[in-house]
Amino acid sequence: MKGFKIFTGNAHPEFSRELAHHLDCTLSKAILTRFSDGEINVQISESVRGKDVFIVQPTCAPTNDNLMELLIMADAFRRSSASSINAVIPYFGYARQDRKAAPRVPITAKLVANLMQSAGIHRIITMDLHAGQIQGFFDVPVDNLYGAIIFRDYVRHKNLPNPIIASPDIGGVARARYFANQLGLDLVIVDKKRERANVSEVMNIIGDVRGKDVILIDDMIDTAGTMCKAAQVLKEHGASSVMAVGTHPVLSGQAYKRIDESVLDEVILSNSIPLKDSSSKIKILSVAPLFAEVVRRIYHNESVNSLFI
Repeated sequence: MKGFKIFTGNAHPEFSRELAHHLDCTLSKAILTRFSDGEINVQISESVRGKDVFIVQPTCAPTNDNLMELLIMADAFRRSSASSINAVIPYFGYARQDRKAAPRVPITAKLVANLMQSAGIHRIITMDLHAGQIQGFFDVPVDNLYGAIIFRDYVRHKNLPNPIIASPDIGGVARARYFANQLGLDLVIVDKKRERANVSEVMNIIGDVRGKDVILIDDMIDTAGTMCKAAQVLKEHGASSVMAVGTHPVLSGQAYKRIDESVLDEVILSNSIPLKDSSSKIKILSVAPLFAEVVRRIYHNESVNSLFI
């Protein structure tokens, strides 16, 4: 794989180093600094002419800074005659506004897609997009990986006596069903009514969870309000235990406090985003080996989909 180079932004360099380690290579050199007024300055420190470049940069908080770093780096590589520019974005920010759900609101996911393509990015490699249709916002290939492949093995090794999969809302049913099919388990749904952004009210459970070990599946855990309230209702309906599984540990606001004080027995997350804090209930599983294998397959023009069959 001598014809490729891996670069990292400042969003999650630890993840980038782990990914490079699994590819038996080192990160290529780039200098990212700021001008005195805060503008981002990028200097690529080695030749990329004719190379397949992979930029590892989740667009997590601070989202605007990390997104601009990615765009500016892509522009630098385009102007340096890179053969291809591939953005490895473990967490795709601005994805929650993916449709016009009310009058006079933006579709930020499409806006970000346009920006990335204009900057010269030829391929997107991400994981568990908030909505699958975001892939269609791009006119370049998008590999949307499934975090379920990592969590599946962990859940199996737990040897839970009576496991069942649950979706914390109607919108996540397809994701939860995929996970349930992977494990050969039944599915229940938590029906909730959202009063306003980042505030949710759990209403009832569709299905029977009495005596079950419930595994709540979602693409991200942000304020943790939905997960914690869902866990409370599941326990009230007779669940023996409740485990939450979320790919992206956004964990903003009072999320850590809510998790610690909740009835959740365990929270399983990936390292797609660097954690800001810690909790005895949180366990992190690395998705860097999966991204490394996908990078290898893309470089060698091999199938990515076969990883998830």
